[in-house]
Amino acid sequence: MGILQDALPGLKRFLGPANLKSAVVELVIRCVVAFVMHTGRMGAVRAAGAVRLRPRHRAQIGRFLERKYWSKLLLLDTLRNETLSTVRSRGRYLFIVDQTLCSRQGRKVENTFSTGNHRRRPRKGRRHSKYRHCKKSCHCFVMGLLITPSGVRIPYSKSFHTRAYCKQKQRPYRKQTELAAELITELPEALDVVVLGDTAFDAKTIRTACAERGWPWVVPVNSERVLSGKKPRRKVRSLVARLSGNQFRRVRLHLGRGKYAAQRRVSRYRIGPKAKPRTFYVHGERRAVQSVGDVLLVFSTKRKPQKTGAAEVEKILMTNDPNLKPAEVVELYDLRWQIELFFKELKSTLGLHQYRFAQFERVEHWVELVLVTFLYLEQYRLQQLRRRDLRKKEKRRWQWQRTHGLCLAVQQAAEREDLRFLQKSLKTPSGRRRLQQKLAAAVQCEYRAAG
Repeated sequence: MGILQDALPGLKRFLGPANLKSAVVELVIRCVVAFVMHTGRMGAVRAAGAVRLRPRHRAQIGRFLERKYWSKLLLLDTLRNETLSTVRSRGRYLFIVDQTLCSRQGRKVENTFSTGNHRRRPRKGRRHSKYRHCKKSCHCFVMGLLITPSGVRIPYSKSFHTRAYCKQKQRPYRKQTELAAELITELPEALDVVVLGDTAFDAKTIRTACAERGWPWVVPVNSERVLSGKKPRRKVRSLVARLSGNQFRRVRLHLGRGKYAAQRRVSRYRIGPKAKPRTFYVHGERRAVQSVGDVLLVFSTKRKPQKTGAAEVEKILMTNDPNLKPAEVVELYDLRWQIELFFKELKSTLGLHQYRFAQFERVEHWVELVLVTFLYLEQYRLQQLRRRDLRKKEKRRWQWQRTHGLCLAVQQAAEREDLRFLQKSLKTPSGRRRLQQKLAAAVQCEYRAAG
């Protein structure tokens, strides 16, 4: 927690384009401070006491997240467009789509669904289990991560609503792939974007959204995909048996080099002279796939294939851009892992999944504030990189810094600001009296001793 509300560097200036009222700004800042500086489990209690000299009751955070003016705020959209306008540059943008789940407990939590396996299968470890299926309730969020050519990460998000919740709130039901397609259509114009996704997002809606924008996509081939032609159609996987080792070409990916080095944002400790490159063996073919059309299929493996005999293909990638080389397709799909790291940072560092709300509207606004915090940290990193007094070594350190390191940097800046305030207050008797009064009230209302 911090002592002052304005201790986080540049936070009010970052929120300026949203044109929020002073009371709303205070609560947004309180939540951002909590996400950046919290210790232990995150929650409404941490957010209420995030600013030590101005504590609030934890119920105020819940009421704030449930206000009706959230639909008019468009907080994340405004800040996202403002950030994107300052970093727009020439080059290839990456837009990675995926979904993340947040486990929930309790029968009264809204909009949850079970991801447990309802079929009882003969498995050695479960033969004598008395439970027929695993019960696990969760919330689902479809997210997109736009990575600029300079490496700035801009988050997008859509909440998945179950059929029962849509019926209760009188909203149209949309699948995860349809939500991902909406994220693609909401991206700004005049960008050179490549859309990346895993097998779950190999869907017609995704391909249609990319075709409307004129953007290429790269996804792994679904195991049930078949080639075009008369029935019975062969599966795409059947092409592997015809490949020989001499058809594959070796591709080496150096994490700190190449066209997409800035978008990987790899620590300098992993790109030293002793770091080994990732080696892939790839082969590309133009084929017609049923329900998809003419695509480029890229067969890849990490195991060196023998010159004679069949190759052991580990992954089959598919893209609608015939101008891409197989080596670049593999390198692009390797960048899909950035969204997994993004989910890890949201949950492990900022505490995305540690909410305790029964109303899903509060959950949606909680997630939006987490993404606002993530965007603020990216903006703070960008400001540091633009400093003219930065040495080459310091600039390199800011280039590969991720969420955890940015949180530590912001915490150190806030602590320096708190120390300046204490030093200034202790110089005069009136300052010491005001500081003593504020410290006396620096306990949350629900935890103050009676008397």
